[in-house]
Amino acid sequence: MRSDQQPAYIFGSARTPFAKSQTAYTDVSRKDLMVGALNGLVEKFKLQGFLMPDTALGAVINSAADFNLARECVLETALHPDSPAYNVQRACGTGLETAWQIALKVHTGAMDLGIAGGVDTNSDLPIEVSHGLQRALLALNKAQGLGKKLGILSRLRLRDLKPKSPTVDEPRTLMSMGQHCELMVKEWKIPREEQDALALASHDHGVKAYQAGFYDDLVVPFHGLKRDGTLRADTSLERLAKLKPVFDREHGSLTAGNSSPLTDGASCVLIGNERAALDHGWKPLAKFIDVQVAAVDFVHGAGLLMAPTKAVSQLLQRNKLAFADFDFFEIHEAFAGQVLCNLKAWESEAYCRDVLGLSGAIGSVDRNKLNTVGSSLALGHPFAATGARIAGTLAKLLSSGGPKRGLISICTAGGMGIAAVLETA
Repeated sequence: MRSDQQPAYIFGSARTPFAKSQTAYTDVSRKDLMVGALNGLVEKFKLQGFLMPDTALGAVINSAADFNLARECVLETALHPDSPAYNVQRACGTGLETAWQIALKVHTGAMDLGIAGGVDTNSDLPIEVSHGLQRALLALNKAQGLGKKLGILSRLRLRDLKPKSPTVDEPRTLMSMGQHCELMVKEWKIPREEQDALALASHDHGVKAYQAGFYDDLVVPFHGLKRDGTLRADTSLERLAKLKPVFDREHGSLTAGNSSPLTDGASCVLIGNERAALDHGWKPLAKFIDVQVAAVDFVHGAGLLMAPTKAVSQLLQRNKLAFADFDFFEIHEAFAGQVLCNLKAWESEAYCRDVLGLSGAIGSVDRNKLNTVGSSLALGHPFAATGARIAGTLAKLLSSGGPKRGLISICTAGGMGIAAVLETA
């Protein structure tokens, strides 16, 4: 397979404002959300009529009706209709996974430019029928004669008529991500006060970033919104402390305030190599250095959301880097407790030795470099959109002057994690 081994760059990004599910985007489809972000990118980079070599998009909660979601989204934009596209899914790491795949393609020279992104909405849920009703409907389709059809219908029970909504519970444990995270914070002894403090910092950083205009060219006005609907300028430690636990009501510490909300939204990034930069006259913002995925055996005791500790460790070792070498840390905030567990694990000599196979602790992340413009607790977390949001955000941060380096870390369902290193272009 031919390879030119060119650096892969992020030229820019676009996303819709994120909104709490069942609010501003109640009547908006996942396709329309994704098209909103894509159109923002097309407009920003004047790509009308351009034949995009490839586009990778994903959704965690998708419908059979959107089996070809990515291609249908591209056809709704002003890109040339011959532009191909395909679907990707790696749970909450989907947006970064799509960016990785497109970056690899432009790195080899198989193409010079591509788009990566993701979308999710809990306001456009694919409601399914029960297994019993499904079997009955399929049998009715094949049955001949009224008698046979009535016989099939007579075997249906009321419970068969109950619709099925998708859940994010782990199929192997039948526990939600929040319930798993409760086990983690108990194991790592993460107090409620630290979780609330991290959530407050996310909101404070996000509010200040909006006030400073940081998001003006990243967030595309959509459906009446100009900024993220979950961001709170008026929250405080006192208000957060009043919220009750939601996953373990008696002994838990995870609340609606220190957990990311169910969110609707879409995001995308434009990725290319040096030929694309020269052809279009664009200045790259950031360069992909490396990406790593990992997984943990959460079914047999590992923390569900601890896989990023492994992915980050492997990245650091392969690239001979330490936390002191980074200017920005973009750690996805599924839960404040999850972030704090990961941070504490990297500081633990025992964990780094026994789980990560290192000779000692990786060390501490400088909190002044962590999620400096807000993250998922404040901005929201549309599952498949988060990775592209973070990549676009970090790329802009890295372009702010002088050589810089940033680390991305994202936990996902299924006990997986994905991490990436970016540098100033």
